[in-house]
Amino acid sequence: MTGSFLDTALGLYNYWVVIFLMMMGFYIVISRGNLIKKVIGLNIFQTSVFLFYITVGKVSGGTAPIMAEGIEVYSNPLPSVLILTAIVVGVATTSVALSLVVRIREAYETIEEDEIYEQDEAR
Repeated sequence: MTGSFLDTALGLYNYWVVIFLMMMGFYIVISRGNLIKKVIGLNIFQTSVFLFYITVGKVSGGTAPIMAEGIEVYSNPLPSVLILTAIVVGVATTSVALSLVVRIREAYETIEEDEIYEQDEAR
């Protein structure tokens, strides 16, 4: 019984990778004060979501959804299309976030969250 559970758990390694990346990105976002590190943490979290959608969208033995003789199992192309769109949105979001960090750096002379709060309280 234990071997069966272990084989099943190890067989789902892609889900373990998704969980690990998601928790690592979340940890970086909540534990770091540097704004650039927070943006990197969000990107890692976002990558885990991409991997999750790709994993869920994969059909074992499935082919492209083109009607042909003798093919019975098709893969859904929608998850791949959604991921391509999400990657483009993610790049745009990252560029906006980094441009905001540049503006914050110009205004506060720092990108550390604690120092920004201190300067705001002093004003």
